[in-house]
Amino acid sequence: MAGTTQPSAIDDILAEHAGLELQLADPSLHNDPAAARRVGKRFAELAPIMATHAKLVAARDDLAAAQELAADDASFAAELPELEAQVAELDVTLTDLLAPRDPHDSDDVVLELKSGEGGEESALFASDLARMYIRYAERHGWRVEVLDVTVSDLGGYKDATISIKSKGDVRDGVWSRLKFEGGVHRVQRVPVTESQGRVHTSAAGVLIYPEPDEVEEVQIDEGDLRIDVYRSSGKGGQGVNTTDSAVRITHLPTGIVVTCQNERSQLQNKARAMQVLAARLQAAAEEAADAEASAGRASQVRTVDRSERIRTYNFPENRITDHRIGFKAHNLDAVLDGEMDALLDALGKFDREARLTAE
Repeated sequence: MAGTTQPSAIDDILAEHAGLELQLADPSLHNDPAAARRVGKRFAELAPIMATHAKLVAARDDLAAAQELAADDASFAAELPELEAQVAELDVTLTDLLAPRDPHDSDDVVLELKSGEGGEESALFASDLARMYIRYAERHGWRVEVLDVTVSDLGGYKDATISIKSKGDVRDGVWSRLKFEGGVHRVQRVPVTESQGRVHTSAAGVLIYPEPDEVEEVQIDEGDLRIDVYRSSGKGGQGVNTTDSAVRITHLPTGIVVTCQNERSQLQNKARAMQVLAARLQAAAEEAADAEASAGRASQVRTVDRSERIRTYNFPENRITDHRIGFKAHNLDAVLDGEMDALLDALGKFDREARLTAE
C-alpha cells in the first residue's frame, strides 16, 4: 500500500499522546478509575503509532547523514538503497496506522448465535461455530464467558450469548478481529441424523456487537424493562445453577431480550444482563445515527435463511468460502478448531483498503 504520512495527522497524534502522558502522570486522574481506564486505553492505542513514528524519524536521520557522507565520499553510496527502502517501508506502515479506524476496534464483544433452518443440524452447527470462536479466543489469550445458552436435544445450541474480552488495554481488541463475523453462516455436510449419507445444507446466524468498558451514551429507564427470573437450564457441567437465579430482561420499547444465567446469584445475573442490554442499545443508537453503520450491522442477520449467507462451510471438500471477499481455503477442520487468522487477516485487509479508498 503506497502512500506518504500526512504531517498534520501525525502532529495531532503526537500532541494527543503528550496530553495523555500528562494526564496519566497526574495522581488525581486515578481517583476516577473509569476515567483512568479510558485514558490508559487510548494511550495504549497510540503506542504502535508512536513506536513506528520514532523508527521513521531515526531512519530518516540515518538516511540524511548517509546522503551527506556519500556527497563527499562515493563509497558511502552503497548504503543508500537499503536506508531508502527502510524509510519507505516505515512510511507505508505509519500511513496504514494513521488510516481511518473503526472507533470500536479496541472494544470487547458480545456474540450471539442462533440456529435457523435445519432443526437439530442447524443447532449442532451453531455449537460448532461457538466452539470455533471460543478456541480462537483461547489462542489469543482472551477471556470467554458464556452468558446464556439453550441446548437442543442432541447437544447443539438453539441460541447462545458469549462475551469475549481481551486482556489489558490494546489498540486492536476483540472487535477489530471478530466484527466481520456477523451474518448468516451456511454449512454443507452429512448430518448425524441422516441415515443415507446425503449432504444437507443448513444455516446458523451470528450477531456481534461491541461491548465498551463504559457504556455512557445510553440511559435505561427501569420502567421500560420487564424482568423475569427463572431456573437456569442447560445440560450438566460444573457450576450449573439449581436456584431461580437466571434473569431475562426485556426492553419493551425495542423488544430486545437479554438473558444471563452464568453468574452465581440473581443479582449478579441481572447486573451482567443490564451491561449486555446497554451495549445492544448503544449499538442500536449508533445505527440510527449513522446510515453506514445501520446498513452494516442491521443487515448482519435479516433472516437465518440458507440463501442469505456471508460464508459457507463445506465439509465434504474441507473448504471454507467467504462470499464477501471471495476468500477460499481447504482447511475447514483447522478453522473450526480456531485457526481463523488467515481468514480474518484477509477480511481486515479488505476493510482497511476500503477505508483508505473512502478517505
